[in-house]
Amino acid sequence: MSRCDVAIVGGGPAGLAVAIAAASRGLRAVVLERGTLPVDKACGEGVLPPGLGALERAGVLPLLDRRACTPIEGIRYVQEDGSRAEGKLPAPGGLGIRRTALAEALAQRARDLGAELREECALLTHRRTSQGVELDTKGGPVEARLLVAADGLASRLRRLEGLEGEASGAPRFGIRRHYALAPWSSFVEVHLTDGAEAYVTPVGTEQVGVAVLWRGARGAGGAGEARGAGGAGEARGAGGAGEARGAGGAGGAEVQKPGSGAGGEVEGGTAFEGQLARFPQLVERLAGAMPVSRQRGAGPFARVARARVADRLVLVGDAAGYVDAVTGEGLSLALRSAEALGEVLPDALARGATRASLWPYEEAFQRIFRKYALVTHGLLQLAARPWLRRPVVRWLGRNPRAFDLVLKHTVS
Repeated sequence: MSRCDVAIVGGGPAGLAVAIAAASRGLRAVVLERGTLPVDKACGEGVLPPGLGALERAGVLPLLDRRACTPIEGIRYVQEDGSRAEGKLPAPGGLGIRRTALAEALAQRARDLGAELREECALLTHRRTSQGVELDTKGGPVEARLLVAADGLASRLRRLEGLEGEASGAPRFGIRRHYALAPWSSFVEVHLTDGAEAYVTPVGTEQVGVAVLWRGARGAGGAGEARGAGGAGEARGAGGAGEARGAGGAGGAEVQKPGSGAGGEVEGGTAFEGQLARFPQLVERLAGAMPVSRQRGAGPFARVARARVADRLVLVGDAAGYVDAVTGEGLSLALRSAEALGEVLPDALARGATRASLWPYEEAFQRIFRKYALVTHGLLQLAARPWLRRPVVRWLGRNPRAFDLVLKHTVS
């Protein structure tokens, strides 16, 4: 049995950032990724100023492939009638980056610091002991002092540990694709229509990512929820003391569409094209551009965690709770929550990684999450009321400095 201080389930940005935070403090960190690295999932692929700061502090920025990222100057809203509003992000601005390129840089930094990254190593079951947590994985048994769940929106560890809360409101879904097309702007462009938004993010000198988000019943536009494909089911009371729980595998699939594989990959083009057709101006802009990635879907977005900590267990990233992708803050939240966890790890482990010793992370997470949740709920309410949204965006278009101030106070 191999031993480590911190075992991290999921090799996405949140899990890799935790590995960096742990290894940089001299702790033995092992990442358990059920698939191969880098993990690709549906993502807006924008890092806002707070997330960019976290990447800099983690020593990741110098490792980024500059061909797969582009500085982001601000946000531009484009309405059905062509009216628009632009606001600049506070310094140092943002970064549009392919999720895979970000994951590669995070993985390199984690390895450089001594973290161990295990691919095709799904978590099968876990059980608490007096010394920590025993994990059964496809790569063999692991004993850890702390288990970190970074297994995505549909986190099975969150559910199996009894930390799943009930989300409210109409479900929202998303789907994304990339095009071989030189970015026409240094702004993230958000096209608006009744019940949906399309986000265009520059992710390199010759590529843009397009993500469409919409509101609707489960299955609208072909979306459905994935239930941890490829995992082992629950196993309770297996093998002696403690309760064994099936964990399904690292990096749990967030969403599937009909005909898709684990992780939200979508076969065919109808789901994305059908949603994109709701934005004629964007369709015209993309005319003739070659798609260079397969469709990937995500949702329903809203996820509630009753708490982020338990004895010898922590939730990070999307597994820790999520409201919606409308603000584009998912990556930044993941990076910042991982950084916050890193700050409490040494003391918490010295005190047995109890719920009480991990509580400072819970408090830090809530401080980070509170503003995001407030802003996100506000934007969702505005988006659901086109009669109000249209004049608000027009007013911001006439008052760009006011829009700058809004961004300064909501994303910094």
